[in-house]
Amino acid sequence: MKRKTAYLTAVLLGLLALAAPSHAQNRGYMGYIIEGSDTLFVDALRPSYVYTGKKKGRQWRQYYRLVHNFAKTYPYALQAREVVLEADRTIREENLKRRKREKYIDQIQNSIFDNYESVIRKMTVSQGKLLIQLIGRETGITPYDIIKDYKSGLTASFWQGVAKMFGGNLKRQYDPDQEDRAIEDLVKLWDKGEFEGVYFSIFGKEAPIPKVKQVNTSASKRK
Repeated sequence: MKRKTAYLTAVLLGLLALAAPSHAQNRGYMGYIIEGSDTLFVDALRPSYVYTGKKKGRQWRQYYRLVHNFAKTYPYALQAREVVLEADRTIREENLKRRKREKYIDQIQNSIFDNYESVIRKMTVSQGKLLIQLIGRETGITPYDIIKDYKSGLTASFWQGVAKMFGGNLKRQYDPDQEDRAIEDLVKLWDKGEFEGVYFSIFGKEAPIPKVKQVNTSASKRK
């Protein structure tokens, strides 16, 4: 088994916004101002970013890796949140009893493996660790408790043991104010639609954000 399984300092340079005066015309296209025989088109430019930190030393390398790994893993954490919310809703609304509940959870698990097993196997240990923390953030509970609630305590303990072999901890709470503050900063940038600009300012290329396949959580397809 390969060790490739189970884990801003970016600064806003400026926003150049050209605000059209009251006599500017706007009919659903780019705004413009007419002065005599001249027409001046005006628009608001998106923010530009530049990384001002030193691109060397241990701190830079750690941040470099965090930004790259975040781009690779965060979409899967967002998908995990949607899966958990939908599973909870289905179990609650259909009042699934133990056998049907287990069958439903097994269906979701199979769908997750079908969609993501090859992806997870290609992740580095650092990416796996980060994904675990991001799932904890997005769902509000630790990955250990997710497994325990949906499967069993024995299953959760087994995967906790596997995670510890790779230096991970499925029970660790997400800490946005201290230990996970740098991750939280990246999440906020993502929410504002600014993460890709920050990534480009550091690496000089587009962020490798994966296209996430949808997990089948439909109760109607259970057999």
